[in-house]
Amino acid sequence: MLNRRDYPFLPKAKGPMAHAVIHADSLYISGLTAMGTDAQAEDISKQLQEILSQLEKVLDHEGRTKSDLIKITIFVKEIDKLGIIREALFNFYDSDYPACSLVEISNLVHEDLKIEIEAIAAMS
Repeated sequence: MLNRRDYPFLPKAKGPMAHAVIHADSLYISGLTAMGTDAQAEDISKQLQEILSQLEKVLDHEGRTKSDLIKITIFVKEIDKLGIIREALFNFYDSDYPACSLVEISNLVHEDLKIEIEAIAAMS
């Protein structure tokens, strides 16, 4: 059985999607961006901090922590910002690192956006 989630503390989804879906013992979190936030027109560092804050709020709402993250996928428009991304992630995680993929892409849903992160977390 699937349990679709929409969170009032996240920007409203613009497309046909849920913010997250729970299936079995996993939480699948849709791609998070700075769209609709104060960080939307800011640099990648500010956008990344906004996204990580959103991710932490989702985990907290579901009674999970960063150590429950199984996998994250990062989509970035400029691969040369990898150092900024790594530093932010080292500061974000406690010591339990999830599996991770980083993919350079040509564009995101809005021209202001520089990064998007989706995640999978354990629910048990």
